[in-house]
Amino acid sequence: MKSIVRQEGVVLILALLVLLSLTILGVSAVSSSLSQNKMAVSMQRSGQAFDAAEAALAGVIFESEDEVLLTDDTKTDPLTEARQGTVFDPDTDTLSCFDDEWTDRQVTSDVLAVGIEHTSTGDYQTDMNTTSWSKTAFVREQACDGSSTVIGGSNITCHVFVIKGCGKVEERATVVANTVTAAVLAPASQ
Repeated sequence: MKSIVRQEGVVLILALLVLLSLTILGVSAVSSSLSQNKMAVSMQRSGQAFDAAEAALAGVIFESEDEVLLTDDTKTDPLTEARQGTVFDPDTDTLSCFDDEWTDRQVTSDVLAVGIEHTSTGDYQTDMNTTSWSKTAFVREQACDGSSTVIGGSNITCHVFVIKGCGKVEERATVVANTVTAAVLAPASQ
């Protein structure tokens, strides 16, 4: 009788150990799944902010090529506005997403429209409360590489700008930014 009780006790202990092992495996699987879900959401938010920063860059280019905006004397495209503002010195100045010194534009869920200065605030995407904005600064006027009398010779120069696109998802503390340098053919200053 004692032998049967001992065997039942050993079986019970083995069953409890197997159950404990399965519980530990289940808990670690759930924990791993939750961690992977958090990483996926974080990557989605970062991607959303990056898309907003890219849209802000595209918005500056869109406005700078908008024939209606360029011919309306009451409005200014972002490159012309930056050209009339403070000169940006890349050696000493910084172009932050939060500086008020540089030309500011917004891309909202209202999309880009012809003939409009995109200066109103609002969300770029409302499903994740994402904002999209840009800062544009004039750097310098210089001779264009490869310029010749074919494109106007000394009457044409390249105006160099720095454009920073910024994107932020509301529930994140960080801002994603992308910066480009653009050179635009323009009449030489006198």
